[in-house]
Amino acid sequence: MFTGIIETIGEIVALQTAGGNLNITVRSTIGNELKIDQSVAHNGVCLTIVNVEDNKHIVTAISETLLKSNLDNLKIGDFINLERCLKIGDRLDGHMVQGHVDGKANLIAITSADGSYVMTFKIDIAFGKLIVEKGSICLNGISLTLFGVGERTFSVAIIPYTWEHTNLKMLQVGDAVNIEFDIIGKYIARMM
Repeated sequence: MFTGIIETIGEIVALQTAGGNLNITVRSTIGNELKIDQSVAHNGVCLTIVNVEDNKHIVTAISETLLKSNLDNLKIGDFINLERCLKIGDRLDGHMVQGHVDGKANLIAITSADGSYVMTFKIDIAFGKLIVEKGSICLNGISLTLFGVGERTFSVAIIPYTWEHTNLKMLQVGDAVNIEFDIIGKYIARMM
C-alpha cells in the first residue's frame, strides 16, 4: 500500500531483458536504505526489490506489467518516481494507492497557470466511468485531484513543489503515464 506521495526520483542505469521480463536497475538517494524483498512503487508500479548494491537497486517487471505500464518505454538515463510502501502508523497524506496500475493515459496538453501547471490527459473510453470531478487519481505514482473531467479526458493541477520533485516536468505532449484509478471508485463501479 502506498500514498502517492513521491519520496525521490531515481535514475535508470541499466535495463536487461530476461525472457519476457525486464530487470531494471535504479540509482537513487534511498538506494542504500532498501532491502531485498521490499515493495517500492516505480512510477506507481509496485515492484519487489531483488538486489541492492551501492546506491542502486534492481527490480523485475513481468510481461503483464510491461503491457499495462510505461515501464516498457524506459531508457537508460530516464528518471522514475519512487515511493516506499506505507508503514502502519504513517500519515496517509495522498490517498490509498495499491501500486496496481490500470493502464496508461497520454498527455495531450501542458499549460502554465501562473506559477503552477495544468496537465490534460486522454484515456481509453472504457476508463471514463472511473474518473469523477474532484476525485483522486494516481499518475506515475503521484496522488492528484481530477478536474475538467470529460468522457475521455481530465486535467490535474501541479503545484511547483510537485513539478520540481517528480518526473512530471520531463513529460512532453504524447508521452504516456501510468494510471491507477481510486480503489474505492473501482469497487463502486464494479457493484453498479
